[in-house]
Parts: sequence; C-alpha cells; structure tokens
Amino acid sequence: MANPHGSWLWYELMTPGPQASRAFYEGVVGWTIDADSMMPGDTEYRIVHAADGDIAGMLTLSDAMQQGGATPGWLGYVGVDDVDASATTIAAAGGAIHVPPTDIPGTGRFAMVSDPQGVVFYVMRGSSPEDSNAYARTGMGHVSWNELQTSDAAAGYAFYQQAFGWEKAGGMPMPWGEYSFLRGKDAGDAMDAAWGAMMPREKADQPTGWTFYFRVPDIGAAHAKVRELGGTPLSDPMEVPGGERVFHAADPHGAVFGLVAPQ
Repeated sequence: MANPHGSWLWYELMTPGPQASRAFYEGVVGWTIDADSMMPGDTEYRIVHAADGDIAGMLTLSDAMQQGGATPGWLGYVGVDDVDASATTIAAAGGAIHVPPTDIPGTGRFAMVSDPQGVVFYVMRGSSPEDSNAYARTGMGHVSWNELQTSDAAAGYAFYQQAFGWEKAGGMPMPWGEYSFLRGKDAGDAMDAAWGAMMPREKADQPTGWTFYFRVPDIGAAHAKVRELGGTPLSDPMEVPGGERVFHAADPHGAVFGLVAPQ
C-alpha cells in the first residue's frame, strides 16, 4: 500500500461473538461481512466489505485471548514507511511495543503498539500495490472520522507528531479542553485535510482510546437500528460543525464506535 506515512490504512473489530457481530454491523452500517474465516486453524478472521471496497477485519477473541486480557473493541492501523523504524521511534517517544514487527504472508508487516497514555493501535506496511481507502471522509460505509480521547492531550500530540508527523489543523474549545483537528504532514489546507481530532477526556474516570465513526445514510434510522439489534446508543444524534449528525454507541459485546451521516 502506497498510502502516505501516517495515514489510516485499516480497522479491526475484536469480538467474542463473530456471527452476532456480523448480524449487528450488517444491519446498522450496511456492510457485508464474510460468514467464514479467511484464515486456517484456530485463528478466525473475517473481512468487512463496504459497497466499494474492503474496510476492516473482524478478529474472533478466543477464550485464551480473553483470559489474557483482550476485550471487545475497535483498533486502527496507521500506515508507515518502515514498521521496524516506526516501532523504534514509538518506543523512544515513550510508547510501548506489545507485538514486535511481524510479517503476515501476503499482507504486509505490522506491530501492535501503544502511545504513552496506554492507547493501543497498530502500525503497518501493506504489501498490496493498491492504496487503502478504508478511511474515506465521505465514503458510505467507510470510516469517516478518527477521534482520540486521551488523558494528556499535550503529551499525546507530541508523541503522534514525533511518530507520524501529524499536525494540528485548527480546533475548537470544549468545556474540558480543546478539540484539536488533525491532518497528515504537508497535507494542504488545514480544515479540508483534517481526518480526525484529539481531545482531553471529559472526566478522569472515562476510558481513553480511538473512536472510529462509520458513515451511514440516515442517523435517525441507524440510532433506532442499534437499539433494535441489541446495541446501546450512548448518546442521542447531535449536529456537529459542518452540518453532519453523529452519535456514539456500543455493540452487543460492548465495543464502542461512532456513526455519522449528512444532515
């Protein structure tokens, strides 16, 4: 994958119930998710398809994984030019390496890491000659926004700037701190190039982490569908700057995500 260093390449749902998750997200977001695992053996991994491309994977959490501390949730993959060099930079900047640089035959090379505040994500260099479009700002069914809540916004920004060259693209005040828009290095006009944001968490007992917003055609219908299919809306739909409407939800296994739609 030739996406620029520091761009979002892929997303991954970790779930203990793949068929229940498959039914939920197909009904809420409109995806098509493989019924069968693409991998042989005990590791189950299914591909999530939007109408115009593959956008994510679904990893089944085995009993052993859960006993080891793995919990349901969404993780993102940041594309890098060199996985080994990025892992070294991340460690030097105060992050941690949870899975060292590892090859996935036919797919690429990856590492599982975390930032200094403990937020887990992946870095990856894909072997496909085609660019990833898993993140597409206005693509229906794609990830439309990437949002970090962190326990230390200043330290978090310094880390990601060092690791990936991310830049601030303006911001807006919130009662608990600035909502800072993010873009890749030298990405052009600040606001048009923003692909996400970071902010301090609202309360000290709130979890930190990345939340990924999936684009749907109708926010009200999606809100009702989340509840109908066993998920939990965590907020009512609300309008955000630019006229779009969003809300947060948890799937039936507790994995948190966002949904976004045009006004």
